[in-house]
Amino acid sequence: MNIGIFTDTYYPQVSGVATSIKTLRAQLEKQGHQVYIFTTTDPKVDKNVYERNIFRFTSIPFVSFTDRRIAVSGLFKAYQVAKELNLDIVHTQTEFSLGWIGKFVAKNLRIPCVHTYHTMYEDYLHYVANGHLLRPYHVKQGTRAFCYHLTGVVAPSERVIKTLNTYGVKAPIRVIPTGVNVNHYAQHEDVDWRAKYHLPKNKKILLSLSRLAYEKNIQEVIRTFPNILASVPDSLLLIVGDGPARESLEQQAQDLGISDAVRFTGEIDNDIVYRFYQMADLFVSASDSESQGLTYIEALAAGLKVVVKSSPYTNELLDDPSLGVTFETESEFIHFVENYLNHPASFEDPEPRERKLYDISADHFGKQIVEFYKDSLVLYADHEESSSFSD
Repeated sequence: MNIGIFTDTYYPQVSGVATSIKTLRAQLEKQGHQVYIFTTTDPKVDKNVYERNIFRFTSIPFVSFTDRRIAVSGLFKAYQVAKELNLDIVHTQTEFSLGWIGKFVAKNLRIPCVHTYHTMYEDYLHYVANGHLLRPYHVKQGTRAFCYHLTGVVAPSERVIKTLNTYGVKAPIRVIPTGVNVNHYAQHEDVDWRAKYHLPKNKKILLSLSRLAYEKNIQEVIRTFPNILASVPDSLLLIVGDGPARESLEQQAQDLGISDAVRFTGEIDNDIVYRFYQMADLFVSASDSESQGLTYIEALAAGLKVVVKSSPYTNELLDDPSLGVTFETESEFIHFVENYLNHPASFEDPEPRERKLYDISADHFGKQIVEFYKDSLVLYADHEESSSFSD
């Protein structure tokens, strides 16, 4: 198949969406398909550097979310390029500029358009006019408008499919969680990563890894860390990532008098993130805004146990204490973290992890997406045939 992926977010931008698309491309190409990326220009990408099968369209920073981009032109150029490439299917990954361009291309080429709904926008309304301009009703209406006339929708989790159903989306929806390259995160090299990154060998490291945004609720992890230090004094909270909340989080740690026990690394290249999972003792997150949570399955792939906020997705993912647990209250969070740090040998059953690895693998993800494409092609052809017959 010739597959066109339309996205506002792509490498070198750092986000779960960009990582998901990069994984998808690799898996589709691994199965012998041709993949073409239609995305935005990026100040970090030299316009004179050749990028294989990537087409970038003039863009500007997205309002109130300036590290993301939105295309301002390219509708007919994208159509001409897609026509020359003889695309079989369009896969949109955004509900904004490139998403609408992808829908236009699919409609005019008379090919299926499927979409992955990555983001729970109701958790991000505060970025626009401090939450005073947009309401959940606007998200519902905007989502329904974009999903109208789609051949199918991919939902990364049950939470997403339930949300789309409440919005009244009529397109066929299938739950397909994004997978990760298990071998990449499980790789072991004869290198002392703690020494390389100047981290003490004798500390028990709690890892928080995400964009440092307010909806990630990292402030809750920092707020509870003094209690954890009281029980596990040789623990260290390692916060990997960057974003708008960093300054306030650093100030919070300072105000609590725990700056010496909290380290901020800044943004880390995705290709070396596995090192931080492997040097840690436990992965923690208090975020309740995830549509899926790629960092959770990356941690599992690296062999790290996780303690994360309870949700239908995380409760299903962490179905055995040898993988991790979910919490609802701060006291539960403190208890579970202390338990894992003080009694690590009590949760070493390898069987549940081996079982889970295939479910979260990129290979499994890629195969499910290709099956969805094939079903969508059949559905689209049937719809076209019935439309022609009725005419």
